[in-house]
Amino acid sequence: MNVLFDLDGTLTDPREGILACFKYALEKLQVNSPTDRTLERMIGPPLRESFTALLGVDDEERIDRAISLYRERFSLKGLYENALYPGISEALAQLREMGCSLFVATSKPQVFAQRIIDYFELGEFFRAVHGSELDGSNADKRDLLAHILRMESLSATGTVMIGDRAQDILAARANGMSSIGVLWG
Repeated sequence: MNVLFDLDGTLTDPREGILACFKYALEKLQVNSPTDRTLERMIGPPLRESFTALLGVDDEERIDRAISLYRERFSLKGLYENALYPGISEALAQLREMGCSLFVATSKPQVFAQRIIDYFELGEFFRAVHGSELDGSNADKRDLLAHILRMESLSATGTVMIGDRAQDILAARANGMSSIGVLWG
């Protein structure tokens, strides 16, 4: 059995860092930040999608600037303003002992996802950490899962996606995989 885990909201609680990075970017753009509750809905989807909604524009240059500002803070501080959910390390250890092959499958850029996995010392559990590229490729979870199945030579029927958002479940379905939704993220 192959098990793909989403990162944000499934393995870790990134709320503090992600909200602070959204607020930082919006402040730098001189845009009023919405409530924390509104910003919480932006945890998970690709940044381009989130900033399009937050800025209310399709101005690619402005959205690119917002993403750049977000990543400016995230790469230095935001990715560490994060907490591992209780019991995750133990669950990963049990799955590995059962012979499961574990992977991370996140819309977050792979370079940041790998740093978070390393920060929480979870690397020993995962065969690979997969994420989007900084240019936005594979940011759509459907594309990312198709990429992982291809790159890792995994059978869709022998693979399950575990995540906290509708995007995780719909992406698994689109790729012929089973899925499990978690409720803590």
